[in-house]
Amino acid sequence: MLAAAAVREYVGTVEIVEAHELPDGPGPRTGVPQAAHIHFLQTGGVAAIETLLPGSVGRLLAAGAHRIPVTGGMVICSPEGWYRRWRRSTHHLITASRDLTDSVVRARVLADPRVRVRTRTRAVGLLGSRHRVTGIRVRGADGTEAELRADLVIDASGRGSRTPRWLAGLGVTGLAEDRVDSGLVYASRVYRAPVPTRGWPVIGIQADPRLPRPGNAGGLLPIEGDRWHVSLMGAPGGEPTADPDAFEPFARTLRHPLIADLIAHATPLTDVSVTRSTANRRYAYERLPCWPEGLVVLGDAVAAVNPLYGQGVSAAAQSAVALRDLVAGGLVPGLARRVQRAVARSVDTAWTLSVGQDIHFPTTTGRRPSPADRLLHRYVSRLSRTATGSFHAATALTDVLALRATPLSLVRPSVLLSALAGPLRPQLDGPQFTAAERALLAALERPAAAAGQPVTGGAG
Repeated sequence: MLAAAAVREYVGTVEIVEAHELPDGPGPRTGVPQAAHIHFLQTGGVAAIETLLPGSVGRLLAAGAHRIPVTGGMVICSPEGWYRRWRRSTHHLITASRDLTDSVVRARVLADPRVRVRTRTRAVGLLGSRHRVTGIRVRGADGTEAELRADLVIDASGRGSRTPRWLAGLGVTGLAEDRVDSGLVYASRVYRAPVPTRGWPVIGIQADPRLPRPGNAGGLLPIEGDRWHVSLMGAPGGEPTADPDAFEPFARTLRHPLIADLIAHATPLTDVSVTRSTANRRYAYERLPCWPEGLVVLGDAVAAVNPLYGQGVSAAAQSAVALRDLVAGGLVPGLARRVQRAVARSVDTAWTLSVGQDIHFPTTTGRRPSPADRLLHRYVSRLSRTATGSFHAATALTDVLALRATPLSLVRPSVLLSALAGPLRPQLDGPQFTAAERALLAALERPAAAAGQPVTGGAG
């Protein structure tokens, strides 16, 4: 949808080929298993969507999405300790169900008469030659095939993209693929929150690859409808399951039991959904010596990253902006090659962040950390420890995580000096909650304590 938004001003018509039916409103969409897991938009992704579809974030918020200040609205346990909730916030996250975000974007795009959707139709091949793609072959629900001619074909089909195989069929070979798989498994569930969710913080317990056990992590996001969306992740040997009775006990195995303590008071609204497709996979289309005119590949079809780090949708949105900026100059010779190179640059940060973490888990396949990787990891770990008590270091990290700066910004002299100096405030010994949040938690704890149930850990 964002790709359609990117090009609609500069072409006659846009046709979206969609394998399934599209829901009316924020309903589940077939073919998007990742929608069952937590999603948030980083600052860079929010800005990209607003660039392509002005007013969309306002519509999301009006529909119940949450605007979370970073780090003021976040309770995060990093491998180096609890991050402080600084009152000065340099970025914001948007948290909502994936279904709601999809529906707001989809409604904005499809309101444009230049954009049409061909549902229950699959792309089954490229038309043209190794020098120019002229369209696609499509197959309808009845099995009938047809040719759909186009001046520009955009593959935004995600992890299941078949473009590498189709290119090989046209004689474009030599495509390099990089795959790094930590083996993390996701299990997610939606709850009715026991407290008002407006202003409720994002909760995150991050994995520590240094521990002598399978890495596990968890996140709790406030979403529309006074609900909590909770995702738990575990590496091979310690994976979560679809058993609803095992969800809360698994959450209690994380490095801190905060998420388990919270959901013990909440009402589950869904079953547990499990996904195993979390590998980082990237195709180096920009390095092919021959690239056909008329073809562009975007989003997860280029680089799919581990969803643990919350970068995928935001990086895809930035890729769509890169497409728009170049298509604005017209469908001129060499456009597709330039777009592909710009897309590669737009996914670099998300790829570096995800792979740079995953290679340090002992269960990871595809790449092992080099001496340089280990040195960099030690430096980032020191910077992260500094960030637990230094606003300057915390801002340097969040600038990168928000996709507003590149990882190279972390070695600026001022950031190096911060890391060298270390945290300026003592580390927190537990999760930090505001007075209002503590009052809500205390109200939950009183009946739980009377019943002999676990209660939430200490607040800073």
